[in-house]
Amino acid sequence: MSSELSKTDAAAQSARLDPARLPGHVAIIMDGNGRWAKQRLLNRVRGHEKGAETVRTIVTTSREIGISTLTLYAFSTENWQRSTLEVSALMLLLKKFLESEKPVMMENDIRLNAIGQIERLPDDVRNVLSAVMAATAGNQGMRLNLALSYGGRAEITRMTRAIAEKTASGALDPSSITEDMIASYLYTRDIPDPDLLIRTSGEMRISNFLLWQIAYAELYFTSTLWPDFSREEYLNILRAYQQRERRFGAA
Repeated sequence: MSSELSKTDAAAQSARLDPARLPGHVAIIMDGNGRWAKQRLLNRVRGHEKGAETVRTIVTTSREIGISTLTLYAFSTENWQRSTLEVSALMLLLKKFLESEKPVMMENDIRLNAIGQIERLPDDVRNVLSAVMAATAGNQGMRLNLALSYGGRAEITRMTRAIAEKTASGALDPSSITEDMIASYLYTRDIPDPDLLIRTSGEMRISNFLLWQIAYAELYFTSTLWPDFSREEYLNILRAYQQRERRFGAA
C-alpha cells in the first residue's frame, strides 16, 4: 500500500499539484460531443465515440493523481427524448465502453458504480453493467460513478416519496428527518459529496445534475468541448481548485 501511495504522490507532484489539497470527489458534466461532431461535419455518434476516448483519459488521470471518487454524467433522464437512433447508438457505445474498460479498471484498482434509473437501461446494457460492477466491487483505489438515466429532480422526488411513505405508515417520525437522513435516501448515500464540479462546452448551468449533493461544491466551467478536453486542462482546473478557499458558509 505504501508503494501505491508513493506513486500517487509522485504523479501529483509531477503535475505540480498538492496531494494534500486534491478534491476527494470530482463530478463532471461531459457536454459538447454533438457540437464537436457538427463542427467537423460528422455524425453525432462519432462525437460520442471521441468523447468516450476522453473518458478513458480523465479516468486514468484521476486514478494516477489520487482522486478518490469521480462521477461522470453519462446519460440523463432527459436524454431519453433524443432520437431513437441516437439513443440506441449511445446504449451500444456504453455497452462497448464497459466491456473494453473492465480490464483497465481491474488493472488500476478502480471500482465501478452506477447511479440513476438503471432499470430503464436495455437488458443487455444492464447485464454488462452489473457484471463489471460485480467484478470491480473489491477494488479500492478509486470509485468511478457513472450517472446513467440520472436526473437530480427525479432523485429528489424518489427520496421524498420513500420518506413520505415511511412517515405515512408511522415508521418514521417527521421530527426525526435530518439532512443526513435525506442524504441516506439518495443514490449517492454512501458517496461523499463532490468537492469540484466541472462542466465542459461553455454552458454555465447545472442541468439537473446532483442538485442536493453539490450544495458546497466548487464550480468550474470551460468552453472546451468534451472530446477536446485534455489531461493538461484537467490538471490546470485542479490547480485552480487548489487556489480557492472553501469556507462552507463560514465568514
